[in-house]
Amino acid sequence: MSMTNHKRSRWLKRLLFSGVLGAAAYGGSWWMRLPEQAPEFQTAKVARGELAQAVTATGQLSPVVKVQVGSQISGIIQSLSSDFNSPVKAGQVLTQLDPATYQAIVHQAEGYLTSARASLELARVNYQRSQRLEENELVSQSEHDKALADLHQAEAAVKINESNLERARVDLARCTIYSPIDGIVISRNVDVGQTVAASLSAPTLFFIANDLTRMQIEAHVAEADIGRIEVAQDVNFTVDAFPERTFHGKVAQVRNAPTNEQYVVTYETIIEVSNRDAKLKPGMTANVSIVTARRDNAIKIPNAALRWRPPAAVVGKDPALTASAAGAASKKSSKKSEPGSKKDKRKSERTVYVLSVQTDPVSGATNSVPHPLVIKTGITDGNHTEVLEGLQEGQQVLTGMTAAEQSLPLPQMFSLLTGRKK
Repeated sequence: MSMTNHKRSRWLKRLLFSGVLGAAAYGGSWWMRLPEQAPEFQTAKVARGELAQAVTATGQLSPVVKVQVGSQISGIIQSLSSDFNSPVKAGQVLTQLDPATYQAIVHQAEGYLTSARASLELARVNYQRSQRLEENELVSQSEHDKALADLHQAEAAVKINESNLERARVDLARCTIYSPIDGIVISRNVDVGQTVAASLSAPTLFFIANDLTRMQIEAHVAEADIGRIEVAQDVNFTVDAFPERTFHGKVAQVRNAPTNEQYVVTYETIIEVSNRDAKLKPGMTANVSIVTARRDNAIKIPNAALRWRPPAAVVGKDPALTASAAGAASKKSSKKSEPGSKKDKRKSERTVYVLSVQTDPVSGATNSVPHPLVIKTGITDGNHTEVLEGLQEGQQVLTGMTAAEQSLPLPQMFSLLTGRKK
């Protein structure tokens, strides 16, 4: 009896184990089995439109003519006649230094000059007396020569004191600081009562811009891009203050002096900007895009089509399309330009993929598969690239693919779950 129960129990366990395996296999196949379908390709249409190639850089806005007004003498600011954003004319008083010290120096120089002139008169009278006495041989020749030397020395003393007086008057005049140009005060760096010390260098008191309706951008262009920059090229730029607006300008100058910062060589490029509405301020950072080439009616494709490559398993095996397309492109190229010409050198060959219908020789079923196509490209704006040869407007090029979904056969799944090889 016990032997029978033992056999029955063993068969029940086997039956239960088989049922669990079957349920697991069925559930696994339901969970892992996906509907079989062909891969879906993402395409883009070959379009025609405007295309511009540009070089990007950054720079600061500044007035075309800007003057730093300083002081050549030291003193205390007595009064201010101009403030921030004040319009000024050439010759207009900007500020006044305390002139008391320099006025005293002028008076002192005037006194020294008067004394020197009196000494000159005395020396001249002594010389004239000595000359009359020398004619009558009443004085020695040495005394006569000394009288003449004293006269010349007195004349020199007068000239020295005249120059000292002139210098003192110039310093006194510099106590009043004038605007050198017509313009607007951008910054004022002093206040009334402040002491200006000009012993070592001239301190900057005011910063005046000539005309804020005309400004310039001092852009720093990398050495890899400077070869494409030329005078009179169009420039588009934005500033952080008006991110939704695009401003325009033109390249005015490409300076030859290099700037090396942390082993990065750049060249300063001056861009003229019109600021009629006074929206742009000095010192703003401009994000510059210099247009180096433009096509108004170009055939273009997305750059994603140039980057995408399909898996080798889905590429068409029939090379007829590729060969014919490449041959047509080569034939067209030979007609347009001779080998070695400058126009031909500017063209670069790239490969894109297009869909073509392929028939299965066994089943007779047709499906669309990608085929490579060699094209020649022109300029690019970073998002789209010009197509010179190989594609026509309205064609579709591949830019991506959805992975094909596959199902796992049930015997293989059973082996995977049980660990047994089928």
